[in-house]
Amino acid sequence: MRIALFTDGIYPYAIGGMQKHSFYLCKFMAKKRVYIDLYHTNLSGKDISRLEGFDEEEREYVNPVVIDFPPPGRRFGHYLKESYVYSRRIFESFMKSGGADFVYAKGFTAWKYIDEKEKSKDLPPIGVNFHGYEMFQPAPSLRSYLEQVLLFKRPVRYITTGSDCVFSYGGRISSIIGQLGVPVSRIIEVPTGIERSWLNDRVRNTPPVKRFLFAGRYERRKGVQELTRVLRQLDSYYSFQFDFVGEVPSRYKISSPNITYHGVITDPMGMQKIMRSCDVLVCPSYSEGMPNVIMEAMASGLAVIATDVGAIPEMVDAQNGMLIEPGNLAQLNEAIRLMIHEDPVKTDERKSRSLTKVMDSFLWDKVAEATIEKISSFLARRHGTG
Repeated sequence: MRIALFTDGIYPYAIGGMQKHSFYLCKFMAKKRVYIDLYHTNLSGKDISRLEGFDEEEREYVNPVVIDFPPPGRRFGHYLKESYVYSRRIFESFMKSGGADFVYAKGFTAWKYIDEKEKSKDLPPIGVNFHGYEMFQPAPSLRSYLEQVLLFKRPVRYITTGSDCVFSYGGRISSIIGQLGVPVSRIIEVPTGIERSWLNDRVRNTPPVKRFLFAGRYERRKGVQELTRVLRQLDSYYSFQFDFVGEVPSRYKISSPNITYHGVITDPMGMQKIMRSCDVLVCPSYSEGMPNVIMEAMASGLAVIATDVGAIPEMVDAQNGMLIEPGNLAQLNEAIRLMIHEDPVKTDERKSRSLTKVMDSFLWDKVAEATIEKISSFLARRHGTG
């Protein structure tokens, strides 16, 4: 089977959850001896032809096609225009190639392809993955809501409903896709994954004073402002430690010996070291897909406090953590307080359950195999042979 993978970059040449997912999806499908035509862009200035992170055997199954992403504009909505131009460039390059059995497209990279399918072009089937469909999840502010309505909802709906099938991480994301008008028969549920190297074989015993962690980019939807307000309330009354990884503006930093700001950490080993020294990840986002940070924390052996959005309920439940409503400061406050006071033995059980869930369901070799099987089944049904 030959799959064309359309994406707006792969790790480490582009940073982000979608780009990291594209990297591992490509790498592990190549491990399964699936041929991949990788249509991607270089946002790093590095030599992209090296395909860093792929071994020699994997490279034999990957045909990289580098597409220039348009330079960023300044006008409102410039990203959408640039994304359409990029999708057109991908499509033009794809049409010059030898074709594929299936196209796996990330987000807006499918846009021009969907346009052409509507003109009855004889094209291979395409499946699209918008990951979290964040534009259809709760907005943290009026500005975010207006951006969702004015910019993203319409093209995302168009691309989603125009695709032959749609990839979902499950949970609330499948519900969103269904509400857009996609029948269940066209929704392919496959989780994201994580490498075995993240598995922690020495999960630390929970100490009396627990250590919490927030890790992520500074975006309004990540809930840093809400988390900061709650920590200001708790800091003077309870014994705990809290680590922040990622950029946090000075105005949101709390001056306290209990709270440490590490800044941005790009080295995976450095990130692993901090995670493995913590006990509980806090992820108070307004919208998410299936966050890498939660997957990494679970593989590191952490309990998780997270909002009930996207596919997070597929990862976090009462056995390994706590789910709260997005933007609900009272619930966030209570969840952290409960975890502060929880018997360390109970927290140890949650941490162990996190690690077990990753090993059972979320390792990349299993995820890649499931993805290949579900694409093959979809193609067989389409051709009337399955």
